[in-house]
Amino acid sequence: MAENKTQPTTADVAGFLGGVLPEQRRTDAFVLKGLFSDITGYTPRMWGGSIIGYGRYDYTYASGRSGSFLATGFSPRKANLSIYIMPGYADFSDILKDLGKHKQGKSCLNINKLADVDLDVLSLLIRRGLDDLAQKWQVHPV
Repeated sequence: MAENKTQPTTADVAGFLGGVLPEQRRTDAFVLKGLFSDITGYTPRMWGGSIIGYGRYDYTYASGRSGSFLATGFSPRKANLSIYIMPGYADFSDILKDLGKHKQGKSCLNINKLADVDLDVLSLLIRRGLDDLAQKWQVHPV
């Protein structure tokens, strides 16, 4: 079976974030770096070329496919900030309703800028997402 395309790298997180444009996206990304570090207690690590990940989990699906992926994290993309909370948002509607302006995907949350959301609610969502993941798969610091 093929490996995940997104793998951890040795790239420098601060160096990557220092090059993020525009300036407001870069500022928001550094705020998120601190927020995720505080909430998870994990050291950030680059996953692929543009995702900052915190922790890792190893999985094996019923199909036999197995691998490792970041436990939680974010990416300061050109269009928005993508927040990755695994494995999804099915159980978090009670939190999401209070978050603020956002769009959600299967296991990512997209926001235009941090000013659009309540950071306390986002913090709760990150914590709950990590706790939910840990009930299914063991989460490791790296």
